[in-house]
Amino acid sequence: MRQLYIILGCLLICSCGDRVSREDITFLAGYWEIKQVKFPNGDTKTYDMNATIDYIDITGTKGYRKKVQPLIDGSFETSDDAEYFSIIERDGSFIVVYESSMDVWEEEIRSIKETELRLVNEDQITYIYERFQPITLE
Repeated sequence: MRQLYIILGCLLICSCGDRVSREDITFLAGYWEIKQVKFPNGDTKTYDMNATIDYIDITGTKGYRKKVQPLIDGSFETSDDAEYFSIIERDGSFIVVYESSMDVWEEEIRSIKETELRLVNEDQITYIYERFQPITLE
């Protein structure tokens, strides 16, 4: 009987993971700063400061992502370059499908909250972002 409780407890813990819901997709909109990249071999690369951040605009399941540079006055410098994407649901996961004139690639939204985003690409590289917080000078 004790083993049954242990097994049920383990199943309960495993099933309560960070499941991404359709409503969570709205958290994608906004400014995101890369904080860490985790490689399949266990190596990690940490970013303390970034000259550019990602801006994501999304309406429904379509949007675009572009690199912007924060300026000291709180505004952003940007170019017209953007990566357009669609979000699809596949096997209970949400996948960001990017399409350009030269390539198509995918990233799975592994977890998303208001302040953190985890994307995993087709090479199993995990990208961890935090919501960008501008530096304010007083």
